[in-house]
Amino acid sequence: MQGENFTAWSLLFLEGFSRYPRLEIILFVFSLIMYLVTILGNSTLILITVLDSHLQTPMYLFLGNLSFMDICYTSASIPTLLVNLLSSKKTIIFSGCVVQMYLSLSMGSTECILLAVMAYDRYVAICNPLRYPIIMNRQVCVQMATISWVTGCLTALLETSFALQIPLCGNVIDHFTCEILAVLKLACMSSLLMDLVMLVVSILLLPVPMLLICISYGFILSTILRISSTEGRNKAFSTCGAHLTVVILYYGAALSMYLKPTSSNSQEIDKIVSLLYGVLTPMLNPIIYSLRNKEVKDSVKKLLGKVPLAPSV
Repeated sequence: MQGENFTAWSLLFLEGFSRYPRLEIILFVFSLIMYLVTILGNSTLILITVLDSHLQTPMYLFLGNLSFMDICYTSASIPTLLVNLLSSKKTIIFSGCVVQMYLSLSMGSTECILLAVMAYDRYVAICNPLRYPIIMNRQVCVQMATISWVTGCLTALLETSFALQIPLCGNVIDHFTCEILAVLKLACMSSLLMDLVMLVVSILLLPVPMLLICISYGFILSTILRISSTEGRNKAFSTCGAHLTVVILYYGAALSMYLKPTSSNSQEIDKIVSLLYGVLTPMLNPIIYSLRNKEVKDSVKKLLGKVPLAPSV
């Protein structure tokens, strides 16, 4: 079968959840609420880390980057999902599909690396507290954040470029977004090179950072258990527990998408998993990181003019 050459303005059709019309309204309401909470929560976290000098520390620098990433990630796909859930013709132009694919890949890849960077930050803070200001100085933190962004964007560019070289036999994507795996299912023939690129990038961005996170938290747990102060131990557990919750949610969903056996492939399950790490996780990130964080709550109260922020020690 001959592959189809799509122009920038060619229309592609997103299957989405059209097989379940009664479910679409429910999904629209929940997706809209989660998207608004995501934008509000992450924007608030960025705002307070910029305006409050007490929060201009390495941890909050990385949190600000994570929040900005989540805003970009959800904004790349959720508005299209919301429109298509209410529309009978679920279409997207080819150039828009390419941009959506690239943004989703780049933001997702960058987050994989940034979560590992944040684990290292917690390792230094808890295992080497006296040397923390020297090791994690502002220049180092900016460099680590920059490396995360550059690596994520370049790997996404590589994957997107290779995907665009493959001819497609069809224009109906069985997904609610231009997710790369769903788009590649339209390929007229299998591409060993594309499969190899996807496998190598997935291994570098998923199991490798996750292994580094596990090693970091192995040392962290060992150090926490040696802390004599119950208050200090609880504070360390609280901070690290928030990060681990995000890691488990994000990596668990991503691993089940990109490193699962081909035989277990189910597009409907893929859509649910995509909603999990594409909508739910970005919404939960600011809640998880700030709900039990006294510094963030005090900063929000200060910005709202309720109580003054306690002076730094």
